Amino acid sequence: MQKKHIGFDLNIYPDPAELSGDDRALLAAAREATSGSYSPYSKFPVGAAIELATGEVVIGSNQENASYPSGLCAERVAVFQAGARFPGTPVRPLAVYVGNPGGSLHKPAAPCGNCRQSLLEYEHRQEGPIRILLQAGGGAVYECPSIRALLPLGFDPEFLS
Repeated sequence: MQKKHIGFDLNIYPDPAELSGDDRALLAAAREATSGSYSPYSKFPVGAAIELATGEVVIGSNQENASYPSGLCAERVAVFQAGARFPGTPVRPLAVYVGNPGGSLHKPAAPCGNCRQSLLEYEHRQEGPIRILLQAGGGAVYECPSIRALLPLGFDPEFLS
């Protein structure tokens, strides 16, 4: 038997003022993106903002549907929009903001499995990591080094080669 540890270091910023100005601006864009959230069923508004290598910022918000599988998460709305509008342009940081309904969240929410898988494809395409900033309500910010860190045994195109 061989045993292997898979993990990553998570940076936690208790005070968002500790972040760079660019990261604070990206989180503000993600927070603003929640205004476009259509979340009448979950009451869980999520906004995402992606900074591209060109400096362009692309936003997304969760879009629900009475037929639950038909909706899309904010992260996928943002990354698919970026891919359609700016094909081949590398994605740099991704910020995800949860509106913290009722003040019940005490930590940020990470991307779901479908979003992780979709974002992993973009990391693979650009041959480089996508750094992730997560925040709920105005609290602490979690910084993850990459999607691969959140999905270490992810299914990527190399399996299909």
